[in-house]
Amino acid sequence: MKHLPGCVLGIALSAASLAAYAQVDVDAYIRKDKFEAIKISPTGEYLAATVPLEDRTVLALMRRADNKLIGTFALARNSHVHNFWWVNPERVVLSVAEKFGQLDQPLLTGELFAIDAGGGKATILVGYRINTQSVGTNIQQKKSEEVHAYLVDTLRNDDKNVVVAIRPWGVDTYTRAERMDVYSGRRVPITRAPVRNATFITDNAGVVRFAHGIDVDNSSKLYYRKGEGDEWKLVNDENVTRRVEHPLGFSRDQETVYLQAEQPAGSDAIVAWDLQTDERKELLRNENVDPDGIIYSQDEDSVPVGAIFADGKPSTRFFSAESPDLRLYRSLEAAFPGEAVFVTSETADGKLALVQVSSDRNPGDFYLFDVAAKKLDYLLSRRDWLEPEEMAAMAPIQLQARDGIALHGFLTTPKGSDGRNLPLVVLPHGGPYGIRDSWSFNPEVQLLAAAGYAVLQLNYRGSGGYGRAFQQAGAREWGGRMQDDLTDATRWAISQGIAAKDRICIYGASYGAYAALTGMAKEPGLYRCAAGYVGVYDLPMMQKEDARGSKRLGRWSKDWVGEGAMLAAVSPTNMADRIKAPVFLAAGGEDEIAPVAHTELMERRLQAAGVPVETLYYKTEGHGFYKPEHQREYYTRLLDFFSRHLGGAKARAN
Repeated sequence: MKHLPGCVLGIALSAASLAAYAQVDVDAYIRKDKFEAIKISPTGEYLAATVPLEDRTVLALMRRADNKLIGTFALARNSHVHNFWWVNPERVVLSVAEKFGQLDQPLLTGELFAIDAGGGKATILVGYRINTQSVGTNIQQKKSEEVHAYLVDTLRNDDKNVVVAIRPWGVDTYTRAERMDVYSGRRVPITRAPVRNATFITDNAGVVRFAHGIDVDNSSKLYYRKGEGDEWKLVNDENVTRRVEHPLGFSRDQETVYLQAEQPAGSDAIVAWDLQTDERKELLRNENVDPDGIIYSQDEDSVPVGAIFADGKPSTRFFSAESPDLRLYRSLEAAFPGEAVFVTSETADGKLALVQVSSDRNPGDFYLFDVAAKKLDYLLSRRDWLEPEEMAAMAPIQLQARDGIALHGFLTTPKGSDGRNLPLVVLPHGGPYGIRDSWSFNPEVQLLAAAGYAVLQLNYRGSGGYGRAFQQAGAREWGGRMQDDLTDATRWAISQGIAAKDRICIYGASYGAYAALTGMAKEPGLYRCAAGYVGVYDLPMMQKEDARGSKRLGRWSKDWVGEGAMLAAVSPTNMADRIKAPVFLAAGGEDEIAPVAHTELMERRLQAAGVPVETLYYKTEGHGFYKPEHQREYYTRLLDFFSRHLGGAKARAN
């Protein structure tokens, strides 16, 4: 990023302050990745990748020898290929999700499709859309069913069948495990789950051995059976043990199962459970964070051998010091120092591996690794128009909240700055529960840093990834201790000399927007401005919306958010008269997560309180804007708003 001399508009800066940055090329940051996920076929002949378009995600099939596109799969607007699996050397099975805004969590439709690598017709194997024709694909007709289907096991040694979970439409239904033909869609029953809303886990032979579900009381239950046809046995009830356990897979000899187990205090552990002796042994645990991902052996996909821990920058650990997978990872990590390395897929013979390399400044490069020759060949990058060396660095941070709880997060400082006395944007994540910020490339954070701002991201209590107790510490703390954590982090940045105390704004989306407006109301002298994007601002309104969803969602909302008068007391719409600085709000008229009524009410209350408020609405957008022209206007307006109040760069004119 080129630096220009000069002073920041409208704000007198000290000699140590950051010089004005060049205008920001917004298009470079809002432009979508060339692709998201990519996997190599079992023989290495093909590559399959998900490609994000404006309002959908498609699957692209390529021949590896010449990178020629040989087939695609796409559905209508707001439909996204969510995941995909090579089920044999020539066929891919894929799942589909829908979302109605850029920031939505994709909701699986429960459909499973299949397509041949040679680019033949796409086939719907199971789902409600069987009797309809969808834009962009030729779907062969079958019988429609009102069920959700999810892939459980690709059955590595069976090219014709997979194991799927089938759950009837409705609230809190029971799931069946069935064996499905990946060509005809024909299914044969295997077993029925003993708990509602269940997922299944198979052993190395493809036998369904575990069922894990959430019952109507929002409690987790884990069931186990010894083998095909055996009875289910309850092995963990959250109501009794006060923990959740997730099976990760079996050892090669099938005598040990690996679990991720919550602990009474601190982070989750990976535990080895000996099925013969019933003894449990802790294998891996990080003192700060839960396992962030599981590493499976390169020769047997179903065998867990290690884990990724995102304690600040991610690191890998393995069950055994003699693991060949450990040697593979250490070799790759040595080739890419300072970056995160992950083997995304490999050929059936283990000779070729597809390797992803990424970091806080690198959105992701992919290499093909010849395991025997130890040779890496570059394939492609997610965002090859960006130079990682020109991006801003993200540093892990740790601090103590006012009540002594340990808090973790990340601080990004503009490239070329000395990291001192900077204008700061506090950026709380959405969710809030179970979600976390991580050390990774974030285009929005990079855009703000390119404008000259330090960016503070805090994993406040309630965030995921730090153990059961830390997440539950956020229950019913909207506007309470969760908000205090953000305040404490902001004051920490000031005390460390990072942030100029009179040049701080707070900005977020969804729950982050709630936190931004609440922060302004609770700490009127701390923040110079606030911005809220597709936010929730009236908690009683939100809880009514939750209650209409289902009884289980309504119960969850009361347990985690609160109820009655406490909701109104911590709603920004009822605290508008305490806000003393300018606000920028943006929302979409089709938002189903945070309906536009929240933003419209917040705007009216701010206007009535005499607070300067600017708004941007798009009737056809949802929870986050899809269209590039809408994103461009939004970030142009946002940078202009921050520039007027913090002094950073504006967007470059097109």
